[in-house]
Amino acid sequence: MKSGKENILESSVQYIKSVGPKRAESFSKIGINTIRDLIFYFPSRHLDRTTVLTVSRAYGYAINGYDGEATIVAKVVDKEKRNLGRKEILKVQLRDSTGFIECVWFQGIKYFHSVFNEGDYFAISGKPEINYNKLQIVHPDFDKITEEETQSFLNTGKIIPFYRIPKELKQTNIGDLSLRRIIHFAVESYADKVEETLPKEIIQQHNLLDLISAVKNFHYPENNKLFASARRRFKFEEMFYLELLVAIRKNNYQTKLSGNKMEIRTNLVSDFIKTLPFELTKAQLNVLTEIKNDMLSEKPMNRLLQGDVGSGKTIVALISMLIAVDNGFQAALMAPTEILADQHTKNISAMMKNLYKINPQKEIKVSLLLGGQKKSERTRKLSDIELQEADIIVGTHAIFEDQVKFKNLGLVIIDEQHRFGVKQRAALQSKGKTPDVLVMSATPIPRTLSMTVYGDLDLSLINEMPKNRIPVKTVLRGEKKLPDIYKFIIDKSKEGYQTFLVYPLVEESEKLELKAATTYYDDLKENHLRNLKLGLIHGRMSWQGKEEVMLKFKEKIFDVLVSTTVIEVGIDIPDANIILINDAHRFGLSQLHQLRGRIGRGSKQAYCILITSDEIAAAQNANELELEYLPSVQLEKYKSSVRLQSMVKYLDGFKISEIDLKLRGPGDIFGTKQSGFPELKYTNIVDDQELILEAKQSAFKLIEVDPKLEKNFSVLIRENLIKHYSENLAYAKIA
Repeated sequence: MKSGKENILESSVQYIKSVGPKRAESFSKIGINTIRDLIFYFPSRHLDRTTVLTVSRAYGYAINGYDGEATIVAKVVDKEKRNLGRKEILKVQLRDSTGFIECVWFQGIKYFHSVFNEGDYFAISGKPEINYNKLQIVHPDFDKITEEETQSFLNTGKIIPFYRIPKELKQTNIGDLSLRRIIHFAVESYADKVEETLPKEIIQQHNLLDLISAVKNFHYPENNKLFASARRRFKFEEMFYLELLVAIRKNNYQTKLSGNKMEIRTNLVSDFIKTLPFELTKAQLNVLTEIKNDMLSEKPMNRLLQGDVGSGKTIVALISMLIAVDNGFQAALMAPTEILADQHTKNISAMMKNLYKINPQKEIKVSLLLGGQKKSERTRKLSDIELQEADIIVGTHAIFEDQVKFKNLGLVIIDEQHRFGVKQRAALQSKGKTPDVLVMSATPIPRTLSMTVYGDLDLSLINEMPKNRIPVKTVLRGEKKLPDIYKFIIDKSKEGYQTFLVYPLVEESEKLELKAATTYYDDLKENHLRNLKLGLIHGRMSWQGKEEVMLKFKEKIFDVLVSTTVIEVGIDIPDANIILINDAHRFGLSQLHQLRGRIGRGSKQAYCILITSDEIAAAQNANELELEYLPSVQLEKYKSSVRLQSMVKYLDGFKISEIDLKLRGPGDIFGTKQSGFPELKYTNIVDDQELILEAKQSAFKLIEVDPKLEKNFSVLIRENLIKHYSENLAYAKIA
């Protein structure tokens, strides 16, 4: 039951001074409906009044070699663009009552020219320097303010908040100043009515601010130290509750579910290993020991298997399935695409035939279940699964449809975890008496993520590549180089090389200036690659159509396969040792790494050629310090350059995933879609690793001593979980 305090906070935002019904509608569009929502709408940044100087004082500081930053509040009086050789620069003159200061930009001239207009007031921040007897700041940080606010900056001793103003608010004439006033009134009037969400023991133990102080100091910090403490409080709380969900999930799995205790009954597994034309790596053997120990235990296995592209996860998965089959169970392998499920089935079936030759006591039957199969074929497959005529069942999401009934499911393997949400995992797992679960990911997950999102899973790592694997050579080229690259592809085809040519779209899009597979397929066939045999594959084809094209490519009927990202996961063509990725800047890093993993599996040197705009290719030496000063369009180009350079520099998927996380940010990695967790508002997965670990240890320790959150100490936590995380709690029961 809500207290009187909390009831007031749940009142409509329209009752706040200067809001009213019309503006309340605008607030509602950005998720602010109540007074509480408004109080928890925190600033995107602050301006520290303690560093505000007049122009004359800043001049004196600069002359004396001041090395810090300063903020100056001044009015724009003039601006001009100048050409210095091939480079253009922008100079903006501002003045206050004590003198003039000049701001200089070398990047983003067009953007900044449109922002700084005569008569406008700005608070500009940066390092003041004396150049040509003028006071200058190069590429300053800045905030536009009103003339009225200039006095506030100069006369109040406060750190001033700045809030993100979405277009929905601007439509009802809510600008910087009016939003600051509205929120200031709400915080002053109602912040004291906010009720604590963490027990005092946890607050004291982790040296946290109480919630009311944290709210006030996030909006209007008395000093930088208190602001840092306020942010730390919200980050800790966010991660603490998220980790509680992980801990509850893990505890439920370990204590409430009983698994299928297995054993090594026959020579089935050792005989299979004898049939392999290669030796298992030490890393594969270590991982297999971990999996075997789980499967031989009474507790159900709940394990995440990570390994880079081509490290041999599929063989590990197959050996795990044979342990289940050896114990009289069925094993299910769920793949992300039909074409990959089909390829898995063909490969596994061929290996089972080899096994049968040396171990004829048991014929292992493999069945493929896909959504697009003929009705008669599908009916037969469903019957085989229900009667256990099928030992190993491979499929896509079709496996967890209601009509699929396993007779004795003992092991579930999910290939490419990032493509399946938590709901699908639960549906598949419910098909048997708590089957063992092995989740595989060829998209390396940074350590911080694996200990948070996947903190309920035991982790196995294949950190070693098969012997004699020649590293892929990766190069970055601008579009002007394409004719030379086509010549390289033609020359290499004479040595038996086959090539993937990847495009980001199936057909031309008017909105995006991207190359399209179908358009370029026709063009290449007639022009640059007319003497080679070309095939075409894309996502809009049926899986049977894709399979037919891939088989022809494998049989060398085609020299070149023009493709979209449909080849991203798991397609294995030994002689395809060149991959040319067009518009590479439009792909994510993990996607590029997956695509590169399609080549280099044979004995030849493989080549990954990333094609981007000449501008991005030329920006490879961009100065990292410029990053924060660039407008959004240039920022994206810069990030693209860093992304592509990291592909050239690194082959290690884990290193690439760390860079990807830094550039991309956490995004929706905690969204329900993937993991059943709330989205992060305050915590930075890259920068806050120590705090994340502290919150995790605290949450796991609590569930260890009070798994049902029944003790007095836990009452507040349980109430807060039910109130704010009820939807997420449902997922805590899912492994």
